[in-house]
Amino acid sequence: MAQRVVVVGGGIGGLVAALELAGAGCEVKLLERQPTVGGKLRTLGPGIDAGPTVFTMRWVFEEIFGNAGANFADRVTLRPARVLARHAWDRTARLDLFADLQETADAIGRFAGAAEARGFLAFSARAQDIYETLEKPFLRAQLPTPVSLAGGAGLSGLPGLLRISPFDTLGKALARYFADPRLRQLFGRYATYCGSSPYLAPATLMLVAHVERDGVWLVEGGMYRLVEALAALAAERGVQIRCNADVADIEVLAGRASAIKLADGERIPADAIVVNADPAALPQKFFGPAVARAVPDVPQKHRSQSAVTWAIHARTQNFPLSRHNVFFSADYKAEFIDVFERGRPPASPTVYVCAQDRNEADAAPEGPERLLVLINAPADGDHKTPSAQEIDQWTRQTFSHLEACGLRIDLSGAASRTVTTAQDFNRLFPATGGALYGQAVHGSMATFRRPGARTKIPGLYLAGGATHPGAGVPMAALSGRLAAARIIADGVSTSR
Repeated sequence: MAQRVVVVGGGIGGLVAALELAGAGCEVKLLERQPTVGGKLRTLGPGIDAGPTVFTMRWVFEEIFGNAGANFADRVTLRPARVLARHAWDRTARLDLFADLQETADAIGRFAGAAEARGFLAFSARAQDIYETLEKPFLRAQLPTPVSLAGGAGLSGLPGLLRISPFDTLGKALARYFADPRLRQLFGRYATYCGSSPYLAPATLMLVAHVERDGVWLVEGGMYRLVEALAALAAERGVQIRCNADVADIEVLAGRASAIKLADGERIPADAIVVNADPAALPQKFFGPAVARAVPDVPQKHRSQSAVTWAIHARTQNFPLSRHNVFFSADYKAEFIDVFERGRPPASPTVYVCAQDRNEADAAPEGPERLLVLINAPADGDHKTPSAQEIDQWTRQTFSHLEACGLRIDLSGAASRTVTTAQDFNRLFPATGGALYGQAVHGSMATFRRPGARTKIPGLYLAGGATHPGAGVPMAALSGRLAAARIIADGVSTSR
């Protein structure tokens, strides 16, 4: 008889783990406490993407769907983005990054000079080298350590590991490629993709530049289409998906995770349990005292950033928005001092705007358009409640900066507007304080602090963006694959 697996949480990691385990012959139940699956991939208002908005590493999903006997391209329609992102510092200083390497180099040359264009090409080569060095021994591997990483590389691979500058910060590494502070600011932003400061994060995060240049894709129907496609395929393969199912307790019998208990008292036995939630929920006893020792707690100082977001359906004026837009502040370092040292949203924030209805021709839609506006914030939502006055202040600072860069958003005439703070994110994702990326990647050893799929309690496993290999949609999907593979390797599942 097939072994029983319960997946707690229907984010990308949980959906992928459930799909792969069902394919291995397990009887899988996926339980989600919210009315819909998706986790951080969610929508607000008229279908506004209110979570991750950038889709990369398409190959991850092609492999997952292929392993399940489906064609990803038949289920999700993608269009390659020619413009990766549009960047602005004021009304005149603007720079686009393109999927084409030489087109970007030419744009940088016009923006900052020939020397900076050459620096970009050298930076891009190093970013590709880092990615290719780490893809198999780190991204695809069960929880690595520095020793296992070196051992897996072998003698022939050690030079590559040394070349990836593991002990440099991203900020220091960028200074070797770019003299223009605006370019150091632009490429330093890749640290924020995992909720970290470029002045503390390791230089290995340069690999994000290669990941984006390898392909940023626009998902027809919005990012939530990925959730719908995964959930539909999982259901086709026999996964039982239950929403509004609030897991209150995980039982341990004879030292092994053995069942879950819902808030309404229902008990569901299991041979293995995958928790697709922030690992901090375990030591903080959100799943009961029996599993509190499964993983260490995350001190607040190690949390990644949270955010303040505005999901808006409104008209815009005066700025040629692309799909992804970044409006930089004048003092980038001060932003991270505010967030990580002073514990407040930046007084002068860099603002990200996803214009979901924009296409490659930059054509503005008729009437209101769907926008997600985001600034970084500290992950203090479990012990701070912002006042209405504070939220108003953040709104004024954020939208005043956009206007200073030329973008006017008609808030007064907005068809809908939803503000989400760290407190709201903490309510959606308990035990996080609103941290959106798990632990911050600060220091050369930070990437090894994330827990892997296996916990200290036999039969209890983890998946999600706060576990190895890290934050982001494709990384969360890889974590689900790693959790399923670990369960299968541990002998829990049976073959068909």
